[in-house]
Amino acid sequence: MRDQAKPNHFDEDVARDYDTPDGMFAPEKVDPVVDLLAGLAGEGRALEFAIGTGRIALPLAARGVPVHGIDLSPAMVKRMRDKPGGDAIEVAIGDFTATRVPGTFAVVYLVYNTIMNVTTQDEQVDCFVNAAAHLEPGGRFVVEVEVPELRRLPKGQSMVPFHVGEGDWAFDLYEPATQRSSSNYVKVADGRGSFRSIPFRYVWPAELDLMARIAGMRLVDRWEDWDRSPFGDESEKHVSVWERAAD
Repeated sequence: MRDQAKPNHFDEDVARDYDTPDGMFAPEKVDPVVDLLAGLAGEGRALEFAIGTGRIALPLAARGVPVHGIDLSPAMVKRMRDKPGGDAIEVAIGDFTATRVPGTFAVVYLVYNTIMNVTTQDEQVDCFVNAAAHLEPGGRFVVEVEVPELRRLPKGQSMVPFHVGEGDWAFDLYEPATQRSSSNYVKVADGRGSFRSIPFRYVWPAELDLMARIAGMRLVDRWEDWDRSPFGDESEKHVSVWERAAD
């Protein structure tokens, strides 16, 4: 199934440069994610919303967990297909707020702030509803997402830079009245500049808990990171786990 109406911000240009040997692809970043998800899956199956190039799905499948995926970007999925084991993972091309795949799963997961790629509150609720529809009774939905950095914004400022290089810059723009935001990338190479902007809707932990409740799930765990460190007032992100009610 393919959703033709949903904007795809992860085209071939993005997919080509998405995988990096360090940063989020470094083993010390990937291994704790896979450890936690494999533990939650147990003997069951896992479904990844926004499976992308297989950063988490491929090592999770290598642990013996049957993994399925949903992703809007054929270019990103093609990159996964080119990697060892990529052809063995079933992927539906479509919008993970609505696309259904057969069967039920022990765990559904959505990592690396991707819930914010869903740019309306209604669609974010739909994401939770779709996750719950794929879960077996007692199954878990796991989301990794940042805590909005609004405390870094003095009055009248809407921009937070997060990368400054010799020929490239990146910054987030926030609209507190609407919870809209965007990540913006400027690059200059060989005397030519380029600009790319990806829209988001940032979301608060308590708001996510209410979305889960609407979908028939309840919060069972919230940590600062995949190592299960405690979530607190100064946490910059969280990994939250909601459980679908038993029938």
